[in-house]
Amino acid sequence: QVQLVESGGGLVQAGASLNLSCVATGRGFSNYAMGWFRRTHGNEREFLVAISSDGGFSSITDPVKGRFTISRDNAKNTLYLRMTSLKPEDTAVYYCAATARYALGADQYEYWGQGTQVTVSS
Repeated sequence: QVQLVESGGGLVQAGASLNLSCVATGRGFSNYAMGWFRRTHGNEREFLVAISSDGGFSSITDPVKGRFTISRDNAKNTLYLRMTSLKPEDTAVYYCAATARYALGADQYEYWGQGTQVTVSS
């Protein structure tokens, strides 16, 4: 079981960049594939990016392709999301999540952080 805590959100202007972090405590971070999701008001969680347990491969959704990058440091039990060229429509609560089997669907992730708010002003 792992516990996840995100940080790095905030208020930025359109075009800016932000780096989100997700620190895992508990056991076995390096055994989990990880993902980043986001949720806007009243909507379901939207898949953004996922990375395999060893960081060897990843998947990304089209709306953020070329702007967002996922990475992980298993020695530090930390997952990262680098976001560039931010747009107002990127405004959301961002969540990291862990799954024992690589997946893209939110319902396949077992552990979730509490989320961090990202607000992009125009």
